[in-house]
This record gives sequence, structure tokens and C-alpha cells, in this order.
Amino acid sequence: MSTLGALLKRDLAAFLPGSTRGNSLLPLLFFLAVAMLYPFAIGPDAELLAATGGGVIWVAALLAAILPLDRLLAPDVENGFFDQWALRGIAEEMVVAVRLLAHWLSFGPFIILAAFPASALVGIDNETLHTVLLGLLAGTPGLAAIGIIIASVTVGLKGNAALSGLLTIPLAVPLLIFGAGSLSSGGEGGIALTGAISLVLVAIAPFAGGAAIRAAREG
Repeated sequence: MSTLGALLKRDLAAFLPGSTRGNSLLPLLFFLAVAMLYPFAIGPDAELLAATGGGVIWVAALLAAILPLDRLLAPDVENGFFDQWALRGIAEEMVVAVRLLAHWLSFGPFIILAAFPASALVGIDNETLHTVLLGLLAGTPGLAAIGIIIASVTVGLKGNAALSGLLTIPLAVPLLIFGAGSLSSGGEGGIALTGAISLVLVAIAPFAGGAAIRAAREG
């Protein structure tokens, strides 16, 4: 537990606000910027805003989750930290699992909290906001898991930031469909499916990420 705790503390220090490597304020500000600009793009129709606002929040959350992907794993691979951890008997899967948790903590809770002002900006009611919040709580771990998988697969590749975004969007479509779809289906079914997909992705991510990083180190 001491090793896991030390890794988590290190990763949170790197990803949370004030760090030099990643700043969770950037996805948060991007998320809010999308919510602020959307009413200007769609016009002053309150009914249309209320009908589409929940989906816009989901799209904004997806795009915000893409921003830090190029900094999730690549710096540590390039600087040889994974080699040092391997020499100490720390498996890549363990490092990736802790990194997944730190990645989610660096953006997931902030996005969920930011949904409150975003809901006011796009004009959705309290019932819709409740569904959006539950959906984000169920879906953002899956977005974090997809991000970790993509970051590990593209580590070491030139232009990995753009490639990561292109790969993440289609993989995140099921989460987006069920998460945003829960807004029109009454909530429970879509949120349950979103949570199930997230659990599968979170379970797969450490093994897929660890294997990809090992291949990149040995290649």
C-alpha cells in the first residue's frame, strides 16, 4: 500500500492545479467555455437550449477529457521512469492503474462540479441536471480509462496529441450515446449502461496500458 500511495501522491502532484506537467484547470476552463459559447451559437431560444443543453455538456466533458492525453504517460516513458519502476519490481499495470485514478481525480470531479454553472448557462432544469450529474459520475471514469489506453498506445509517436484525440472520440461514442441518451430515456437505463461500460473500460485499461508501454520500452 505504501508503494501505491507514493505513486498516487506523485501523480496527483503532477496533474492537479499548480503542477508543471498538467493542469486540471485547463479541461475545466475548456468545459465552461463550451457551455458559455453554445447559447451564442444556438440563439436565444430557451426551449431549444433546454432540449439540447444536456447533450452539449456531455460533448464538452468528452472534449475536455482529451486535452491532457499527451502528458499522461509520455513524459515518464521518455525520462525512463518506467524502466526504474520495473527494476524495482513495480509492474507497468500497477503504475497505469494508479495513473488512471489520478487522471480521473484531476478532471472528473471538477467537470461534475462545473456542470452546475454550465447547466445555468445552457438553461436545463434541475431534473435534467440531476440526470446529467449521475451520468457524468458514471461516465467520466470510462473517459479516463479510454484516455489512459490511448495515451499508452500512442506513447513515443510523433504528433501523438492529435492522434490521441482522433482515436479517443470514436472509442468514447458508446459512453456519449448512453450518457446523453439517458436524458431522453428517463435516466436509469442509460446511466446503468454508461456505468457498466465504464467499469469494463476501467478493468481493461491497466492491462492494455501496461502491455502497450512494455512494447514501447522494448521496441
